Amino acid sequence: MRFAAAALSTLMMGAAVAGPKAELPKDLPPYAPDSQLPVAVIAQKTLANGMTVWVVPRDGLPRVDYVLALRGAGFSADSADAPAFASMLAGLLTEGTTKRDSRAIAEAAQGFGGSVGAGAGNDGVTLFGNALSSHREGMLELLAEVARQPSFPDKEVTLAQANALQGLKASEAQPGFKATRALLAATYGDHPYARVQPTEAGITAVTAGKLRSEHARRFRPERALLVITGKLTPDEGFALAEQAFGDWKASGTAPAEIAPARREAKPAYVLIQRDGSVQSALALGRPALPATDGDYIPAQLAGIVLGGGFSSRVMQNLREDKGYTYGARAGLAVARAGGRVSAGADVRNEVTGAAIKEFFHEFDRLGSEPVPATELEDTKRYVAGGYLITNQMQGAVAGTLANNWLSGLPAEFLGEYVPKIRAVDAAQVQAMAKKYFAPKDLSIVVVGDGKAVAEQLKAYGDFERRDK
Repeated sequence: MRFAAAALSTLMMGAAVAGPKAELPKDLPPYAPDSQLPVAVIAQKTLANGMTVWVVPRDGLPRVDYVLALRGAGFSADSADAPAFASMLAGLLTEGTTKRDSRAIAEAAQGFGGSVGAGAGNDGVTLFGNALSSHREGMLELLAEVARQPSFPDKEVTLAQANALQGLKASEAQPGFKATRALLAATYGDHPYARVQPTEAGITAVTAGKLRSEHARRFRPERALLVITGKLTPDEGFALAEQAFGDWKASGTAPAEIAPARREAKPAYVLIQRDGSVQSALALGRPALPATDGDYIPAQLAGIVLGGGFSSRVMQNLREDKGYTYGARAGLAVARAGGRVSAGADVRNEVTGAAIKEFFHEFDRLGSEPVPATELEDTKRYVAGGYLITNQMQGAVAGTLANNWLSGLPAEFLGEYVPKIRAVDAAQVQAMAKKYFAPKDLSIVVVGDGKAVAEQLKAYGDFERRDK
């Protein structure tokens, strides 16, 4: 969610931004007590067709937010020869229905004082809509129409293909895009989570008929969650959901449930040639754990200490201390069927090997010594504060609940997250680092000019050379 990223970026500019080595003035007042996230009242109901509905009443603005999540409709349902098909499917939902064209959809949403849209991820497709409370019924009817009756007009499909091909051409010129593709393959193998980037063949093979058949197969009430937040009661929310979705019935055979992703993999070492490049794009990573694993929270916190913000260890080391890069990152990403540890940076040719050495040093240090109390406490405050700021907005609450559900997490996880983060101690962080962040388990992908960097890479493995 863009707001979540913005909130966390804002928080990073606070006390923790100076890093663990910075000396602050001695007369600063102490931190105020942590604010508590109000425990949301989440009323839950399952409609007769199997659709799940969660209603979260909120006082305040006269606005209602809707998020509709379709589990199993995202990249995990895409075939190997059509990666990222779900992105085009989601993007075309608002480009026409059996009742309205794209302009009429946009005008209707604006008339309700809000907007409507959709996007795809590993575990599902998510649609959102928001409106003034006085137009809550109209907006939900519009959202249901977009979700249930998209028409995928031929001219819109053709335009989306042209735009996607142009976007792919631009992406292929970026070394980070190639590095991510290679690292995902090294991490997940032939699992669907490795196939989240489009290909030219996959884009050109899309047809309106294929979109319609896949929509019918993937969009099913028994695999849907509707989250409603705003100025209304649970009974009012349930009545709106019943009116808009109560007669929805599934058709066709549902996509198979996604298989678990692997949790370990033999490290791969890949050098992708980029002639004349003056810098290298580094990507390091390994498979990890799904969101529902008991290690998720402490492992996530370990990743944030390592590379989750400007004050993180890899950022302070590679940027502030060594000057190798404008930005270094590392951390844990999780989904329903698996997850991955990753790290990366764009560095000058002459320090490519040295940058890998420093990444390894920080990964190893996280597991070999406890995180100092002050650094750990600052990181916890950063994470908790960002989460609290983000979830002050009712639209963000709806989005967080939907994303958690897609990942296999229950409704109550919304209120449990911060207390769980606060409960993690240094010993747990160190244990997670040993388990999931050991340098010996990391695949390494370098996109750069082999003539300039190949010699520096010999110390880290036998690198396979590729053109793309």
